[in-house]
Amino acid sequence: MNLPENLKYSKDHEWVRVEGDIAYVGITDFAQSELGDIVYVDIDTVDKQVSQEDVFGTVEAVKTVSDLFSPVSGTVLEVNPKLDGSPELINNDPYGEGWIVKISVEDAGQLDGLLTADAYRELIGQ
Repeated sequence: MNLPENLKYSKDHEWVRVEGDIAYVGITDFAQSELGDIVYVDIDTVDKQVSQEDVFGTVEAVKTVSDLFSPVSGTVLEVNPKLDGSPELINNDPYGEGWIVKISVEDAGQLDGLLTADAYRELIGQ
């Protein structure tokens, strides 16, 4: 199971990479493997304020639809444009090309409450 040490993780299986005051958010390798082949991403919160743990969109796999929960509070700035034609990037490269949204970080202190790679590994029993 691929779990980069430089990321933070939520108990809802999202990951966060912070660059300055921008958080890149996606779903973990574990989450995408549990969902199976992702066929559609629906994000309707661009330019909207979301609070930590709010639903900011959904991912649709062949057999299920799963809510996406914001790991931090802020404004959804952008949806990864590559996902529009290639949602499978989330399956193929969940921590790179398969990022889902960029969110402006409203409260950097919230990052301290997220899980480390080791803590997330423990959560999922790896």
